[in-house]
Amino acid sequence: MARVLIVGCGGRGQALARELVAAGHAVRGTTRDPARTAAIAAAGAEPYVGDPDRIATLMDALVGTTIVCWLMGSATGGDEVRHLHAGRLRMLCEKVVDTPVRGLVYEAAGSVPFEWRQEGEMIARAARATWNIPLEVLATEPADCDAWRRDALGAVERLLSV
Repeated sequence: MARVLIVGCGGRGQALARELVAAGHAVRGTTRDPARTAAIAAAGAEPYVGDPDRIATLMDALVGTTIVCWLMGSATGGDEVRHLHAGRLRMLCEKVVDTPVRGLVYEAAGSVPFEWRQEGEMIARAARATWNIPLEVLATEPADCDAWRRDALGAVERLLSV
């Protein structure tokens, strides 16, 4: 059994949480909004209030975590969303080096502008090359819910088999 941290545990993250829990994994799901913790708990995940735009608020969530799923491909908001695929992602990668995390799933598909997601993928790939952080890039379009969920689960399972 492994603990998977889903950063951005909205609808798709909760669907993934249900799949991971059914496969026997412990799951922790993040939200910025404390009012959304009940939905995360209902999906079988441990809710965690933290803001991916403030990486320090996620550090305690990394305790005991094996895999991080950075599901920001359809994050909403203004220009701060770009930072989730740039500086914030880079900072997270720098921090996980000193934790038990042994894999990152980066969501490279979604409604966020392609250029931002492409920049994020490059950062994730650079982290793999620099710090040997195992990486799975999830490029399945979120609109295909069944395929996305299957591929996200597969990405986590492949990282766990490394």
